Formats: sequence, structure tokens, C-alpha cells
Amino acid sequence: MKIGLIGTGRIGAFHAATLHDLEGVTDLVVADADAARAASLAASLGVRAAPGIAEMYAEGLDGVVITAATSAHAALIHQALDAGVPVFCEKPVALDVPGTLGVVERAAAGSVPVQIGFQRRFDAGYRAARRALRSGELGWLHTLRACTSDRTPPPAAYIPTSGGLFRDCSIHDFDILRWLTGREVVSVFAQGANRGASFFADGDDVDTCAALLRFDDDTLATVTATRYNGAGHDVRLEVCGSKDARFVGLDDRAPLPSAEPELSWRRSAAPYATFMERFQDAYVTELGVFAEVAAGRAPNPCPPADALEALYVAEACDRSRRTGQPVAVADLRTAAGNGGTAPGT
Repeated sequence: MKIGLIGTGRIGAFHAATLHDLEGVTDLVVADADAARAASLAASLGVRAAPGIAEMYAEGLDGVVITAATSAHAALIHQALDAGVPVFCEKPVALDVPGTLGVVERAAAGSVPVQIGFQRRFDAGYRAARRALRSGELGWLHTLRACTSDRTPPPAAYIPTSGGLFRDCSIHDFDILRWLTGREVVSVFAQGANRGASFFADGDDVDTCAALLRFDDDTLATVTATRYNGAGHDVRLEVCGSKDARFVGLDDRAPLPSAEPELSWRRSAAPYATFMERFQDAYVTELGVFAEVAAGRAPNPCPPADALEALYVAEACDRSRRTGQPVAVADLRTAAGNGGTAPGT
């Protein structure tokens, strides 16, 4: 299987190394707007760098992985579909609803799969919590508590193109809550704050946020995120039911210094520092599944329509934190001309 990879920055280099070692991938070709960076990555892995994206497709790819700048995602997905090549694209599909809708509609009308990268769906802890909930072991669900906390903030130059904290970070929580519960978010109330560097406010963003979500079965969820979690990179989910509960991310490397005098569990001296450390195994599994999807041996586990639903929730949260008012997610969907309810509801 010949796979192309577009975008050789941090996550691109990480995915390229995974693809290089992936069973069934016999040829890997990388490309980047920065040709020198692509050549350097190719040399480090012993693979080839294409002089451009068009030249890459001319070789006849079996699949393409898009890890370029967010602003280029939608155009690159359309280009891959024009070439008839199965696509894996890191989230988000696009920074806005119209751009995402364009990809959703194009993908739905075609026969080539487009898989969006929400790696938490492939994390062992989240999958175990989902099985426990869906089996009825937890009883009926009443509360979900999710957090995504970066250890250190990104560079200032990243913020104006990131889409904001809800779209960039919390969107992972919005997606995994939908995937885990099988329910839709109907309303949100969100707040944001800036206690850190001024470049967040300068970029019309916040460095910390919190949102209250109500689902269509009246389950409540809190979602928090921050760019300044000094203890380490903290991503967890508490799934609380009437009979039992599950806690995702509560492992030895979770950055949870206890205030209690005694601990009953072992705590690593090296807590997670980055999202790539926290989800390394999930990323590898995710790309392995994409190889199966591209080969026609597995169904698409995360189509663009799912990414659109998570984006609607993120958009609603951003509107709520700006207005100080609750926001119905259906209002965002209606404004986009996509009806008032999520697909299948």
C-alpha cells in the first residue's frame, strides 16, 4: 500500500513515523509547502519526498494523510477527492461551518472515504468506558465531567489561526461525548477567562474555558480546558451512572498530585507532558484503522458528518461565552441551513 502524507510539522512527523512502521504500508511519500522540511523528514525515515502535491498524486496513491495547517485542510480534502484517493485528515475539517459543510456534502456524494482524526475514539480507556455504558453496567447516565488541559501554551503565532480554545481543544471532548453516549447536545452555557499571556486576548481567544452541556436525554456534562496546567498534560473523563461509574485517564502518569496524606495507587515521576505522549497508542491504532478503511476492509469510523456535529457544539460554546447566554445547538444548525436536528434524531 502506497500512502502519501501532506504536512511534515510536529504531528505530521509523528504520523509519518507511525505509517513507516505500519504493517501493510510498503511505500510512504511525504510532501510539504516547505520542501526542505519534507526532505529532512524523508531522509530521517528513509522514505521519499515528493516535489509537490500534484506529483505525489501522479504516482498513484492508495491513501493520503493530511496533517498540514488547519487553514489548508478543506482544500486538501477536496483535492484528494478529485484524485479519487481515500483521505485521513486531522481535525478540524475546516475552521468554520460553511467550509466543513462543503466537505461533508462532497464526501457524502462520493464513494471515497474521508476519515477525520479524533484519536480519542481509539484510546483503550474511552473504548472501555463506552462498552460499560452501552452494556447497561453503569445504569442510566446522569453526569459527565471532561477536561483537556495543556501543560504549556502554544506559540503566540498559533492562536489567530487555531479557531479558539473551544474549536481547537474542547472539540475533542465534544466529539468523544457524542461518540461515547450516542446522544446529541441540545444546549450549552459557556464561559472563558484569560489569566496568562496577553496574546490570547489579542487573538480574540481565551486561555481557560468551562462549558455546561445538556444532552437530549437530560444528561448533564461539564467540559473544561486550559493552556496552563502546570502539573502536566491532563485529559480525563468521568462517566457517572445510577449504578456505577468509569474514569478515563486515571492511570499512573495522570498529572494528579494529591493533597491527601496517603495514596493507594502508584504515581509516576514523569506525568504526561504532551497530547502525543498521552495518546500515542491511540494514534497508532487510528492510522492502522485508516489503512483498513482505505483498502476497503473496514467501515469509516469517523466521517466528516461527525466532525460537523462536534463543530456545532464548539460554535455554540464560543457564541455563549461571548454573549453570556445559553445557546441552543439547533440554532447553529438552522443558521447553517442544515436543519434543526442532528442526523438520525
